[in-house]
Amino acid sequence: MNRIVLYYAFTPLPDPEAVRLWQRALCEKLGLRGRILISRDGINGTVGGELNAVKQYVKTTREYPAFKKMDIKWSEGGADDFPRLSIKVREEIVSFGAPGELKVDENGVVGGGTHLKPEQLHQLVDERGDDVVFFDGRNALEAQIGRFRNAVVPEVNTTHDFVRELDSGKYDHLKDKPVVTYCTGGIRCEVLSSLMVNRGFNEVYQLQGGIVRYGETYGIRACGKGPCMSSTSACTSNSAGTPGPSASVCAAPPPPTSSRTAPTPAAGTLRCTARNAPLIRQRSAARRGANRTRLKPPLSAQPEVPAFSRSVPAPALHGSRGTPGPAAHLLPRPSGSSPAPAT
Repeated sequence: MNRIVLYYAFTPLPDPEAVRLWQRALCEKLGLRGRILISRDGINGTVGGELNAVKQYVKTTREYPAFKKMDIKWSEGGADDFPRLSIKVREEIVSFGAPGELKVDENGVVGGGTHLKPEQLHQLVDERGDDVVFFDGRNALEAQIGRFRNAVVPEVNTTHDFVRELDSGKYDHLKDKPVVTYCTGGIRCEVLSSLMVNRGFNEVYQLQGGIVRYGETYGIRACGKGPCMSSTSACTSNSAGTPGPSASVCAAPPPPTSSRTAPTPAAGTLRCTARNAPLIRQRSAARRGANRTRLKPPLSAQPEVPAFSRSVPAPALHGSRGTPGPAAHLLPRPSGSSPAPAT
């Protein structure tokens, strides 16, 4: 059995290169493939492989204190869904083209939007009604799949276009309204909501965990207060055959906003569920050559990292003068030795 995990964490990483080396050694040891991006602001990754190996990867990565509370999303798939293992250090873990504007601390993004769980989003809509503005944090292609009713869908092809859109002034009339940003897994809204706050939007929220988490709670294809991820103009009922709450919140996919359009699939063929939404995301990202991530954590900045077996020397990272790195027992063994089994 194989699985894919999708994750991110905004946290200060003094030595991104050290994190990259650690993550590459760990992934190679466990036979995983995928994409990981690392920066001084955190990590963003999607990797797949045999189930036990992926579980070991998650367990070991979370043993590093900065990633202890990192949210993990699981999807069907495996290593074969990725052409290779790619781990890179970049200025941003999600490319908005504004690396100097984002501020993070050990609790995440500083000055971003207020996180709303799916249940809290429903409550906000119940209390504020049509005053609530949904702001799509995805690109034009993704927005065609499904959206909130009357959601603002910016004319963007890539995340780099959002800064230009926000600076254009065309959304200034929303600055005094409750604005809820949403995206696929939540990471883009972390940055987008921060950019909006920095530009004078007074009441900014973000859907925690994105469409993926919302779908796990209410069902992507249900007509609830969330995206109606359907290629048809009518919202469908939920798995129980009954309409979800406030069905009017759902709507048909928006019209194309640029020349980069995608063909609309036949009704019932999209199959965008909470279970496979992360996989859809990473596959579409592979086609666009975007959202590729690799990460490795700094060590000297986290002295509380638990000790590991030192049968294999760990690299001296971040000026640690020979201090073993986290998960040293998962670093490559000498030629001819067999890897430790995943647990």
